[in-house]
Amino acid sequence: MRRYNIFYFIKEAFLSMVRNGVMTFASIAVLLSLLVVTGGFALLVVNIDKNLESIGVMKQIVVFCDRSASEEKVNEIYEKLIKLDNIEKDENGNVTGVVRVTKAEALQQMKEQSPGTYDDVTDENNPLYDEFDITYVDNAKVSELDYQIRQIDGIVKVNNRLELATSIENMKSGVMVIFVWFLVVLGVVSVFIIINTIKLSVFSRRNEISIMRYVGATGTFISLPFIIEGIIIGLVSSVIGYFIEMYVYSYVTKMVDSEIGQIISVYPFDDIKLYVLFGFLGVGIVTGIIGSVISLGRYLKQ
Repeated sequence: MRRYNIFYFIKEAFLSMVRNGVMTFASIAVLLSLLVVTGGFALLVVNIDKNLESIGVMKQIVVFCDRSASEEKVNEIYEKLIKLDNIEKDENGNVTGVVRVTKAEALQQMKEQSPGTYDDVTDENNPLYDEFDITYVDNAKVSELDYQIRQIDGIVKVNNRLELATSIENMKSGVMVIFVWFLVVLGVVSVFIIINTIKLSVFSRRNEISIMRYVGATGTFISLPFIIEGIIIGLVSSVIGYFIEMYVYSYVTKMVDSEIGQIISVYPFDDIKLYVLFGFLGVGIVTGIIGSVISLGRYLKQ
């Protein structure tokens, strides 16, 4: 038996997969579905986190002043804002969490974000407000801070992003629950089908296995082709799943960028492709090995 090398086991694994073509195809298809769905949910969670960093973690309240407010009035509003509690300060106690954005600056930002869209808007017909971007410290005290800000004369609108961030966080939690359930259900189904694929392989070679036992073949020698078969199923599923995920993610990214790119940001696939690839390979191969080992543990002991 020692004359056989690793290529012998690989050849036997491929022959077994061909003999049980329907079950092999089913194993690859289900495991492929597991990887694509799991990868899709994982990428969704990653991008939700990315957008939470720009929405929720900023801990900002945006305050808009009355359009008719004079420069003196706007400065008065500023002096009142910096005296409020729960405003970000530096290590020396100086307030850093109140930043003024003038109407002209806000218009310039919009023109830079959407070139050509607001070219007809000038300082004379600028419809925007002077605003203050307020960075707070404690989420638990935001409601109180929001109330205090609204009592200041000259402020016409207050945008509190905490509620939006909380809604997104709740959506993320819901996605995670669905993600875990899909992972569990599809994982169990994938392992079950791989187990049955290996069972068919063991059954079809039962006479050959019996002969190998009689001539003293070790359990490792008998089991290795089936384990390699599980690894190949996992490997093929991983590679195909990776390219499907790449295509779908790239398509969705282009659609998001063209439709709502100014509101939602998405990680470029090039930045995360190695994580996706190695994640797919790891999950696919481990699932294939688990299915093979469970099947062999039941049938080769008989």
